[in-house]
Amino acid sequence: MPGSGKLTQGSTFKHVVNMSLMGALGLMCIFVVDLVDMLFLSMLDEKEAVAAVGFSSAIMFFTISLSIAVSISATALVSKAVGEGNIELAKRRAVNVLAFGIFFSTAVVWLLWSNIPHILLFVGATGRTLDLATGYLQILVLGMPAVMVSMIGSGIMRALGDARRAMYATLVGGLVNAVLDPILIFVFGLGVQGAAIASLLARFSMVVVTYYGVVKTHKMLGEFDLMDFFKDVKPIALIAVPAMLTNMSSPLANAIVMAHTASFGDDAVAAVAIIGRVIPVVFGGVFALSGAVGPILGQNYGAGRFDRMRSTMNNAVVYAFGYCFVLCVVLYQLQDWLVVVFSATQGTADLIRFFATYVSFSFFFQSMLFVGIAAFNNLGKPLNSTLLNFGRATLGTWPLIVVFSWFMGAEGILFGQAVGSIIFGCLGLSMAKKYIAELEMKKRQDAIPSPVASFEEII
Repeated sequence: MPGSGKLTQGSTFKHVVNMSLMGALGLMCIFVVDLVDMLFLSMLDEKEAVAAVGFSSAIMFFTISLSIAVSISATALVSKAVGEGNIELAKRRAVNVLAFGIFFSTAVVWLLWSNIPHILLFVGATGRTLDLATGYLQILVLGMPAVMVSMIGSGIMRALGDARRAMYATLVGGLVNAVLDPILIFVFGLGVQGAAIASLLARFSMVVVTYYGVVKTHKMLGEFDLMDFFKDVKPIALIAVPAMLTNMSSPLANAIVMAHTASFGDDAVAAVAIIGRVIPVVFGGVFALSGAVGPILGQNYGAGRFDRMRSTMNNAVVYAFGYCFVLCVVLYQLQDWLVVVFSATQGTADLIRFFATYVSFSFFFQSMLFVGIAAFNNLGKPLNSTLLNFGRATLGTWPLIVVFSWFMGAEGILFGQAVGSIIFGCLGLSMAKKYIAELEMKKRQDAIPSPVASFEEII
């Protein structure tokens, strides 16, 4: 019956906190494993090995962003069907998004694999670094279909409200990667290729976990039918394609920031790089918010529970405020420790302290943007998410960091980003709330019988 989804019942605040924290643990596992990867490779005493992985990271970020985008489509479509009480439609959408993801990721691998050396050469890799990066990526990119399947599977489980099992896939993948890394890199002497093989096997382990959760536990995959697949390609693509573009905005913003930071010297570049490593670990709960809020909104939209949708939006903001307040205080207290751990120079240390003291709380406003993006992605307006994120990456980044750095120096770069987050965070949340109000109004108007229909019924 309608409204049978788990997320249409109980406290919306509890759902927001539970799903956000589960997602945050999964994200932080990925970041920790990446750090361990770099640590092991740095022990090889071969600077080209670390550089090779660094050059590869940008390309892998691109492929993972594509997988995340398709998983957003899975979460949106499945959660809405579950909220409507149409489990058969949910199963059909689940299997068709998986098929779409497999076809799409296979095509990307086919196009990308042979061109990897040319792409790496274009981004600046040369000599032995180019050779190592090519070998690393040509192994790792073969796992893109596995990444796609595991992320879509996690998206389906989040759509059902099972954030815990969705997190298990990431944790198992991280554990497998961390265990196999030293064995393949040092014991078998495979170096960079060993790190790639470890990551590839970790990706396949994630598929096993998501398969068990989606198929064995929830029994959420319907039978594949080619005609049904063609029917669902359009709604899948209408969410996935804008979501892909949305994900591309982050590297654009990072490139703009790093290019402008370079004009202030190596100390400033080092500070921005260190802050970039710290942010995902400290604010993982904020980055997970979009994936947490989406399925709650989707299920309640399907169930027609606009009161719970408004409650979810408000509770997400309350959660983000509490999370950011606590973590910003912790970051403020640990700023001197960070300076020591990263062996920061005086110039770098000053910027780290400025971020920890004055800028870090801007992530609360960024979380408001994430909530707005989640609303648009899951309620039929994914293009709005794209426009908001690209707006933040361009209008909310470049003009502001130029203006503020003109009279604040390197600190103005961080401050300009913060101001951009405040502007677009408030804008994104207010737009999303207005859109939900419009959906509710439309729903009420559709429920009112037209005068013509009533007259015909009387006759």
